[in-house]
Parts: sequence; structure tokens; C-alpha cells
Amino acid sequence: MRYPQGGGLTAERQAFRERVRVEAVAMFTDGRGSTEVAKELRVSVRSVQRWRQAWRAGQDGIRSRGPVSRPKLSDALFAVLEEEFAKGPVAHGWSDQRWTLARIKMLIG
Repeated sequence: MRYPQGGGLTAERQAFRERVRVEAVAMFTDGRGSTEVAKELRVSVRSVQRWRQAWRAGQDGIRSRGPVSRPKLSDALFAVLEEEFAKGPVAHGWSDQRWTLARIKMLIG
């Protein structure tokens, strides 16, 4: 799965991206240009320009805003779902040991 519980970045990835933006701000204060900052941080020039604009508007503009959406399942329900997956499809009435998207959807429902 690309993202945990189907959406948003992991906390570690959010922290990494915020560190990159903080590094960019340090370079802005040194008077470095957007192209130079983008090249050193391996990001697009447009991203650097957006960060610079947010930084000029106020320091909080570069901070992470947290996850875009809340997970659909609570941590407790997600733990129950993991336990049910561990039992296997046969325990839930299917004839083989394959988890398909349709079976997972039915289990969650």
C-alpha cells in the first residue's frame, strides 16, 4: 500500500518534507536564488517559489499542515481488521486462501 490506510503521507514523510522546507528558508535568509535552492534540494523551482512566497507571508507558511484527511477507520477498528486478516479467508467462509479486493471490502463492511 502506498500510504497507510489509503491516504495522506506518513508522519515520517511529512517531517522529512518539512525539514526540506526549513532548509530552503535558511537558504532564503542567506540571499540565495530560487534556482540554486531548487538544485541543491532537488525540488522544482516552482516549489521553491511557493515556499519563498509563504515564508515572506509568515514563518508558519512553510510548516506542515498535517494529514489532508482523517483515516476512515479508527486505530481500534484497524487492529480488529488486522486480526481478521490474520485468520485468513477460509475462516470467513471462502474456499481458498486468496484475499481479493472484493473480499476485503466485504470484510470491512
